Amino acid sequence: MCDALIHRGPDDVGYHEDAHAALGMRRLAIIDVVGGAQPVYSEDGSIAAVFNGELYNFPLLREELRKRGHRFRSDGDAECLVHAYEVFGDELVHRLRGMFAFAIWDAPRRRLLLGRDRVGKKPLYWRSHGRSLIFASELKALVQDPAAPREVDLVALHHYLTFQYVPAPWSIYQGIRKVPPGHLLVWEQGDVDVFPYWRLDCTPGEIHSEAEAAARLRDLLLDATRARLVSERPLGAFLSGGVDSSAVVAAMARVSEGRIKTFNIGFAEQDFDERRYARLVAERYGTDHHEQVVTPSALDVLPELTWHFDEPFADSSAIPSFYVARMSRDHVAVVLNGDGADESFGGYRRYAAMAKIQRIRAPRPVRGVLEKAGALLAAHSRARSRLSDVGRVVELLGLPEQLRYARLMSCFTPEQKMTVYSDTLREQLAGTDSFRLLNDAFAASRADTCVGRLLDVDVNTYLPGDLLVKMDIATMSNSLEARSPFLDHHLMEWAASLPSHFKVRSGTTKYLLKKALAGWLPADLIKRPKMGFGIPLAAWLRTDLRDLSWDVLTDRTARSRDLFRNDAVTKLLRQHGKGHDHGSRIWTLMQFELWHRMFIDDRCTGIRPRGCQAAQGSSPHARPGN
Repeated sequence: MCDALIHRGPDDVGYHEDAHAALGMRRLAIIDVVGGAQPVYSEDGSIAAVFNGELYNFPLLREELRKRGHRFRSDGDAECLVHAYEVFGDELVHRLRGMFAFAIWDAPRRRLLLGRDRVGKKPLYWRSHGRSLIFASELKALVQDPAAPREVDLVALHHYLTFQYVPAPWSIYQGIRKVPPGHLLVWEQGDVDVFPYWRLDCTPGEIHSEAEAAARLRDLLLDATRARLVSERPLGAFLSGGVDSSAVVAAMARVSEGRIKTFNIGFAEQDFDERRYARLVAERYGTDHHEQVVTPSALDVLPELTWHFDEPFADSSAIPSFYVARMSRDHVAVVLNGDGADESFGGYRRYAAMAKIQRIRAPRPVRGVLEKAGALLAAHSRARSRLSDVGRVVELLGLPEQLRYARLMSCFTPEQKMTVYSDTLREQLAGTDSFRLLNDAFAASRADTCVGRLLDVDVNTYLPGDLLVKMDIATMSNSLEARSPFLDHHLMEWAASLPSHFKVRSGTTKYLLKKALAGWLPADLIKRPKMGFGIPLAAWLRTDLRDLSWDVLTDRTARSRDLFRNDAVTKLLRQHGKGHDHGSRIWTLMQFELWHRMFIDDRCTGIRPRGCQAAQGSSPHARPGN
């Protein structure tokens, strides 16, 4: 299991074994490089812990624990866990500021405590079998157990086709689950209990003036950035050219010494390229700036990405994320990034669009008509045409808030899934509702506005399920640690209490954040529309990737699964070639098929070098049966 995780920790390996438990870990040495080996132990050796991540408040926590009489053998952060557990028990998690997945084994009580950080920056999978439990940071380590299941969880597949990722607590394998963000798992003599310890509170708080709120935002960002600069290894930052990563670089320049190293990925296609904006920030702060251009030929890395992600994952921005991480690792061991700003400060255009639509009250008798007419118009219009956009808006007008957002966030709608499913799969999944996950998130929110609820839902679904998975795998697959100042829970909790008009105002997204950064960043960068970090997927699937998509989705191997109707898949491919935009749906099906070939057909268990070529049929360029 540890060997399968060597990319996450190339610097050291450590084991604990006793009569009832075995723990192992791979270490990427960042803090206390010489003395920070794991597992770590309590003074009498009865409590052992392994830990993935960083505790940014460890100096203060160590000092508090020393005053309570505890002795430390190392100078790092991991050892805080065992002593904090002795003092605070399970409540120790409330003392931690950082990103983490940890395991604490209490031998006298035969009790295991697993914990995952508040928003899910670090992954944690588990499986209970009889009275035993097995866990790991990645599925590829967990399935080293010969008894681990290798069967697709069809409910997880159903959710994946909606969201383009497998949401917690599911994994793609039957019987294997994720510990959700902000949760603890306790195993005690065979009994398992999983329960939450934190959820972002979006209850409106004290109203500040804009100037006071902007000043407080800058202070919190500087503090969160400063805390994330502790490292004995070289450190830099991703600089996409957007507001969020640029804000982090600006904060770094204010609280750190020396020249900052920055890293950017660009595209030949102008509509997707942000290099010129990244250069503006790099020049302003005199960073040591590095760039790379991603082209369709870069998708030769697909087998490697499939292996690292462990389960189907269809956010195509994983490709540039992987490349910027690989480029960065040649220069640094730690990078800061701008993840989380959109979800705290209202950065997506969909927030503004939903707020506008929310103000339009369609009469109840015509809502069904609007939904059907809009869906029909959107489906039969050219991709990204004005008619297509009008159709989407008309469709959304006929839906309640939760369903509007579910439709916006869906790759395959429920109707589209039923169309593409085989008769067998359709029967097995009848009555399974992926939208219920979003409905539950809406129901749990304490926010009192449309924008506030959308932000809260994204923090509990899209952020941990998609964005943080992408960042963790892209970086750790390259033995690189990523840190996210905007995901500091102190900053997030403060931002959640702000009124919605500080976030989205008159169609302007991230209103307060942009106001706060006016003196830090070039005006052209702050005022420009959000671009995102996508790739020109639709165009590539009509040109350089056309043959690959047809081969992967229509050959004998794909047809043999009895999961999807070949005629429906072929129709998607043909319509996309004629100008309809089915790029995300085609890509989502491709990522599932590539994963299936590598992990189910080939039953990948070994350590794969770069390239990750498996048996015939698992390479995306192989055409088994042809």
